[in-house]
Amino acid sequence: MRKLNRREFLKNIGLGTAGLTLFAAPAAASESQPITNGNLATKISQLKETFTVCAFCGCGCGIILYSDGNKIVFAEGDPDHPINEGTVCPKGNAIIDAYNVVTKKHKKRQINPRRVTKPLYRAPGAADWQEMSWDEALSMVAKRVKETRDATFEQKDNNGVTVNRTTAIGALGSASLDNEENYLLHKLFRAVGIINMEHHARL
Repeated sequence: MRKLNRREFLKNIGLGTAGLTLFAAPAAASESQPITNGNLATKISQLKETFTVCAFCGCGCGIILYSDGNKIVFAEGDPDHPINEGTVCPKGNAIIDAYNVVTKKHKKRQINPRRVTKPLYRAPGAADWQEMSWDEALSMVAKRVKETRDATFEQKDNNGVTVNRTTAIGALGSASLDNEENYLLHKLFRAVGIINMEHHARL
């Protein structure tokens, strides 16, 4: 039996791979086969498709959520998103568990009872959280931001240099925001005089 040299070995491997590809191509590209009801693609086509951004880390990967009514039943990476191009990590793949859970009693998926859907406020010294409307929550935040800014605003530093800042307020960014939203928030924070700005991916 004659031994193959390196060149002949690689040549044979290449020819074999090309032959297998040509042999398998018609089956893979065939569209004549009917799709059965048990096929995942058929089941997904009957669900509502929602394009969103994963919020687990700072990458900002695009994901597609499939929902049946108010229940998210499947998630996958968005192939048209420029960041992840359809890939998704284990955290992003399990993002539906943040919204839905499988109960032990009924053995089916339902809305996660621990999911927070309304603003909650706990007064100083209180033990319980109380629900409030978004208008109440945003008004409270705006009032406290103004009070804190007015009490801590510095026009000049110790050397007499104009700084127009407050170091008592900080801002934390989110991976769910796009460039335009981050730009507007940055302009807002700068206008208020906030200089402590960070992104949650680095924490």
